[in-house]
Amino acid sequence: MRVRHGLTFAWVLLALEVATHGAAHAAPARVLPTSGVLFDDFSYASTADLIRGGWIQRSQPGHPGIPGAQWSPGTVSLVADPERPGNQLLRLQASTDGTGPGTAQAQLCHARKYLEGTYAARVRFSDAPVQGPTGDVVVQSFYAVSPLKYDFDPEFSEVDWEYLPNGGWGDMRPRLYGITWQTVRIEPWLAFNQAHEEFRPLGGWHTLVMQVADGRTRHILDGVVVADHGGRNYPVVPMSINFNVWFSPGGQLPGVSSLRIYQQDIDWVLHVKNQVLTPAEIDTIVVHMRTSKVLAVDSVAPATPALVSSCDF
Repeated sequence: MRVRHGLTFAWVLLALEVATHGAAHAAPARVLPTSGVLFDDFSYASTADLIRGGWIQRSQPGHPGIPGAQWSPGTVSLVADPERPGNQLLRLQASTDGTGPGTAQAQLCHARKYLEGTYAARVRFSDAPVQGPTGDVVVQSFYAVSPLKYDFDPEFSEVDWEYLPNGGWGDMRPRLYGITWQTVRIEPWLAFNQAHEEFRPLGGWHTLVMQVADGRTRHILDGVVVADHGGRNYPVVPMSINFNVWFSPGGQLPGVSSLRIYQQDIDWVLHVKNQVLTPAEIDTIVVHMRTSKVLAVDSVAPATPALVSSCDF
């Protein structure tokens, strides 16, 4: 178990009393487990401390993204929150000039040990680049995934959110995907999954939740259930938690060689193993963590047997 900044783990005995609007009494209490919790609000002094805190920054080439693109160390940083003094954000930055060698993509991963339970993160999507013209097919993501050992691997598991502010993949409308995967072949592409699409611009801050339990996966956007998946798409093996920003092959602005830079910010991430938490309960946990100055906790036990935690997919 990892706990930073001096607090014991006694907070997990907190009974979460989520009040209803206008009600005189709170809803029934929920007691968090004494293990099986990951929380991080990215209040690290440096990216080196971020890595020592259990995160892995991708450096391996390959899928997804533009062929020849780099997964560069300089694409992950820690920045001050301009809207909340004293708060710090994790920032992923991807850039492209339309070529593989001129493209840097960003990905950050946690250990491969997560399966059933609740996943949540507060994420800021970007509708436009911070530099250069808009229009590239860029993908901004929060997801859990296992390795794809071979084409149509039956144990492949993935549950994700993917935001395409400029559209792409046959439809140029901006949209947010909530997807649960069964399996896939990368080349030539053939995927088996269930996908929900929110067709609207979603630049700005959002709370993204994925519930994985009882043979169903649910995607919850800002407190609203937008997708409910199940059947053969249900994840079956432990996954890693990931954030990334990348450019879809063939989706670059034609004839434009100037650099385009996109950013995605993450305020915090939470996973509670084997519990289905409501958005209100998630908010209560995060507020309690921050008021108690618990900056990072990882009490999720490694998989048995322990699994290699690569950051390359």
